[in-house]
Amino acid sequence: MYTVTINQRDRAPGDRVPQLLRALTRLTPDVPLARTIGDEVQGVFSTPEPAVDAALSAMRADACGGVRWNVGIGVGPLGEPLPKEMHDVTGLGLVYSRRAVERAQHIKDEGAVAVDGPDRALAAEAGAVLRLLALTVARRTTAEWRVLELLTPGVRGQQKAVAEALGITAQAVSKAIARAHWNEEFDARPAVAHLLRLMLEPR
Repeated sequence: MYTVTINQRDRAPGDRVPQLLRALTRLTPDVPLARTIGDEVQGVFSTPEPAVDAALSAMRADACGGVRWNVGIGVGPLGEPLPKEMHDVTGLGLVYSRRAVERAQHIKDEGAVAVDGPDRALAAEAGAVLRLLALTVARRTTAEWRVLELLTPGVRGQQKAVAEALGITAQAVSKAIARAHWNEEFDARPAVAHLLRLMLEPR
């Protein structure tokens, strides 16, 4: 299982957990994302792809309460059957997730994400790739997000429609996509998911 722990990095503006939870409502975790203690949010996923999605979504400060967040992904077993609420979750995956988010708190820049699990070498590799993607996402401008929000990954021929919707040129849309490294992000996401999945395979 893949346990995601997120806590608030910028605390001066006050509690932004409700905004974070609203920004993550499109996700469908196996145990729902919920506030567990203080400014901490946790959720459990049975596959790695949505866990990566949750981590990268939290990097977008403007959509998550206008503050930055620390994110940890823990890869490991949880008590079965899975409970309906995060407060009742137990197991090593939860321990790894908390350890990962504690490591993320010590990262100085915007890409405050980390991974932990039974295979420390694989966790470090997955965390390194995920952090590169997190930095890419965190540094996008509001203007770039206006374009990206109207795009669907893997679908060709969208730029003209996006340009018309925003009242800008197709060239401006193309430049925004290139600056934001949007295609590169979605090309690299499967690599992170693959490394996370390997951590649960017998070795």
